[in-house]
Amino acid sequence: MDFNYSEEAEAFRRDFRQWLEANMPARAASERRPEFMLGDSSDWDFHLEWHKKMYAAGWVGVSWPREYGGRGATLEQQVVYAEELASCGAPSLVNGIGIGLVGPTLMQWGTEEQKQRYIPKILSADEIWCQGYSEPNAGSDVASLQTRAVEEGDDFIVNGQKVWTSGAHRADWCILLTRTDPDAPKHKGISYLLTDMRSPGITVRPLVQITGERGFNEVFFEDVRVPKRNLVGPKNQGWQVAVTTLMFERTGMAGRDLSGQVAELAALAKLLNRRDDSAWSDSYVRQTIGAFACEAAALRYSNLRQLTRRLKGLPPGPEGSTSKLATSELNLRITKFAMELLGAYAQLESNARFAPETGKWLYKMIAARALTIAGGTSEIQHNIVGERVLGLPKG
Repeated sequence: MDFNYSEEAEAFRRDFRQWLEANMPARAASERRPEFMLGDSSDWDFHLEWHKKMYAAGWVGVSWPREYGGRGATLEQQVVYAEELASCGAPSLVNGIGIGLVGPTLMQWGTEEQKQRYIPKILSADEIWCQGYSEPNAGSDVASLQTRAVEEGDDFIVNGQKVWTSGAHRADWCILLTRTDPDAPKHKGISYLLTDMRSPGITVRPLVQITGERGFNEVFFEDVRVPKRNLVGPKNQGWQVAVTTLMFERTGMAGRDLSGQVAELAALAKLLNRRDDSAWSDSYVRQTIGAFACEAAALRYSNLRQLTRRLKGLPPGPEGSTSKLATSELNLRITKFAMELLGAYAQLESNARFAPETGKWLYKMIAARALTIAGGTSEIQHNIVGERVLGLPKG
C-alpha cells in the first residue's frame, strides 16, 4: 500500500487549494452541512451562490468525464478534492443527488436525448433533483414499493406516495421508482421514471426533523402524467437502474474523514472547565478522545487501502462495505460524548445564550442519527457485511 499521492494528484491539490484560498466566503466555517439540512431561503441562496461560483471555475463534478462538463479527475484527484474541501471548511454544494446519483446513472443508462436534455443542467444546479425511492411500507426494502404507473397513450399515469424524500420541496425533477407490472416478483416489474416535480397532481409535504429543519418530505402522486420518453432503461427492468443509483449513493456516503471532528472534540474538552481545570485534564476524557482519533485514522487508512486497490485495477474489497457503517456509527459516538462533556450545557440550542461554541454540538448530535439511516440503515449494513463479506448465514 502506497501512502504517497502522485505528483499529478499533488499538482491538482495545489491548484484547488490556491483557488479556495482566494475565493472562500467569510461565512464558510460553520456552513458545511448536508443539503437536506439547509434552513431558510437565505441559507439556501448562500449555498446556491457558492455552488454557482464553484461551477463557473470548473470545480463542480470533478469526477465527471470531460465530455459531460466534468474534469475527468482520477481517483486520487477525487480524494484530494474531498480532503481540501473538508480541511478548509468550505460550504456544501447543492444538487448533491443530481451530481452524485442522477448524472452518473444517466451516463450509464440514459438515451442520447436524455443525456443532452438533463445532464448539462445538473452540474450548474439550474435544475435540482430529488430521489423518489422510499415509501411508508418500503423503506429499507425498496423493492416492495407500491407506487403504480399505468400506460395511457404516450404517458404513464402515476399514483402513490413517497416518503423521506430529501429536498423535494426545492426539487425541479425526481428519479421515481414505480411499479409497472403488479403481478411480477417484487424485484421485477419496476420502472425508473424522470418526473417533473411541477407536474399537476404532485403534492409535497415537509417532515420537520428534530433539528428543526424541513429537508425531508412526503410526496403524493395523484394521476400524474409522465411522458414515456422519460423512462430510463427498459420498462419493468428499472431495478437494475435503481441499483446503479444506489451504488453511487453508498459510495458517496462512505469514506468521510472524521479526524477534523475529533480535533473539534478535543478543542471542546480544552474549553470546558471542570474543578478549576479543563475537561482535557481528565485522563478518561483524553483516552476516550484518543480512541476516537485511532478509529478515525484506521478508517482513513482503510479507505486509502480501497483507493490503492482501485488504482491497481483490482475490484473493490470489503473496505467499501464497512466504511459507511463504521463512519456513521463513529460520528454518532463522537457527538454523544460531546453531550457527556457539556453536561447541562448540552441542552442549549444553536446560538442560545451561554451555549459553548454557539451550541453546535447539540445540533451535530441530533443530526448524526440521520446518517445511520440514510443510504441504508446500520442494521441493513450489518446484514450486508455479515452475509456478503464475512459469509455468515442469515439470522
